Amino acid sequence: MRSLLRTTVALCLAACLALLTACSGDAKSIDRADLTYDDIHNTGLANDCFSLPESARGSISLTAGGKYSLQEMCFHPSTVAVKGEPTNKRQEAQFVEGRILTRYTSSLDSVYGDLAVTDSGLEFKEKGGIDFQPITVLLPGGEEIPFTFSSKQLLATADGAAITTSTDFNGEYRTPSYRTSNFLDPKGRALTTGVGYAQGLVAAQDIGEDELNSENVKRYIDGTGTMSFSITRVDAETGEFAGVFTAVQPSDSDMGGREVVDVQVSGELYGRLEQA
Repeated sequence: MRSLLRTTVALCLAACLALLTACSGDAKSIDRADLTYDDIHNTGLANDCFSLPESARGSISLTAGGKYSLQEMCFHPSTVAVKGEPTNKRQEAQFVEGRILTRYTSSLDSVYGDLAVTDSGLEFKEKGGIDFQPITVLLPGGEEIPFTFSSKQLLATADGAAITTSTDFNGEYRTPSYRTSNFLDPKGRALTTGVGYAQGLVAAQDIGEDELNSENVKRYIDGTGTMSFSITRVDAETGEFAGVFTAVQPSDSDMGGREVVDVQVSGELYGRLEQA
């Protein structure tokens, strides 16, 4: 009788412990590799990066002159802020946090590139992947700011000759235009298609041709952003690393028709080191 009672109590405790563990877990710490398509479809989990446990505090030593690469890099934006004009001329412009309207397709994923060990430290050159995403952010006042979140041609450097939990990369990257050459604006204007002039001669005389040219003459304008990402977790056995990133880049110019503002993107980072 006592044996049966102990067995029953043990099973109840195990069930309670399993329930508490499941309820206390972070949804973003779920490994996507353990999920099926049906588990991920329309849930937003595909937009999250892989994660590493807090106990991943290792380091990976690198050999000078060796060939390495960073693979499966993921940049998941968690907050986006837009620099606005200050209310007082004596104050500096501040970043105002907005809400990402692009919910499930905002992350860069499968980004890869070469990692070199130089005399001055580490150098990463991005070569490809899903390295740009069109994003629109909604500001508190109701204004919508579109921009192309990117890591294209990222050239970042870091001190040291190892990947550790204190490795910090900094560099610049290219931000492609939010619009393509065939996109038509509400008045039917584009870079390679559509009409070339929408206001007419009367409007040109009243407003001024120079002022209208910025909207009539479409241009493909690239921008330059700066990114810093810090590695905070390292698994030396698998070569995986995770951390956080912050990027500042220009917003969309509507192919030259609107004023560009600075956009600050922050979020989580994941990647894997491989020997080439």
